[in-house]
Amino acid sequence: MIRIAVAGAAGRMGQTLVSACNAHQSFILSHTFEQSGHESIGQPASNAKTSPAIFDSIDGAPFDVLIDFTSPAASLSNLAFCADHGLRAVIGTTGFNESEKQRMAELSERTAVVWAPNMSVGVTICLKLLELAASAFGDDVDIEVIEAHHRHKVDAPSGTALKMGEVLARTLGRDLESHGVFVREGHTGPRKDREIGFSTIRAADVVGEHSVWFAGAKERVEITHKASGREIYANGALRCAEWLVDKPSGLFDMQDVLGLKA
Repeated sequence: MIRIAVAGAAGRMGQTLVSACNAHQSFILSHTFEQSGHESIGQPASNAKTSPAIFDSIDGAPFDVLIDFTSPAASLSNLAFCADHGLRAVIGTTGFNESEKQRMAELSERTAVVWAPNMSVGVTICLKLLELAASAFGDDVDIEVIEAHHRHKVDAPSGTALKMGEVLARTLGRDLESHGVFVREGHTGPRKDREIGFSTIRAADVVGEHSVWFAGAKERVEITHKASGREIYANGALRCAEWLVDKPSGLFDMQDVLGLKA
């Protein structure tokens, strides 16, 4: 039985993770916590009879693997705790800057971490398909990444959209920083060769939609993933936890977990 800790347990994703843990026989929800001062502290994490109370700190009941979908600063703080105490971590947080990513890599030298901006198995498969399509089309098509999320999402483009852009740029030998186009406004002029464009939609309760266009002369290929519930991310995170629990150290992603890396 793998003991799971859930960060941000009172939030929407946290509650989805709590429910997923309670539904799987391979896991036990042993610790849940929220930021200090949160109104949920001291309350049960769920209606399950064995549900733990929500703590105000990661330092509480013992666990084997942390699952964290909170914020970059909180996730790195929690990851540091895990590294100090020999605990594993699954991080689904998005919005990390380059220095924060470097910090995560440093901490992963002392413990095992799976970090993926999207824990969906379907999205992970899409990333492999993007490699295949980009390799086949090369520079003969225009590429656009279109993403949509709920109105409360605070970062844009989404971490998944950026990951898709990184995969495309790497496969095509481009630099996303110089070839990515994230804003179009006013008199932009014609599209430049080798651009990777991004479009962002924020509306209502959209869980998550991502589509990549490969647009050439007289044809267009679209690779699309649509999420209709957060459960897919929670189930993917638990799959990561099960895969990660016996790893001593290292920074991994969903392609490692699914065995999709060459």
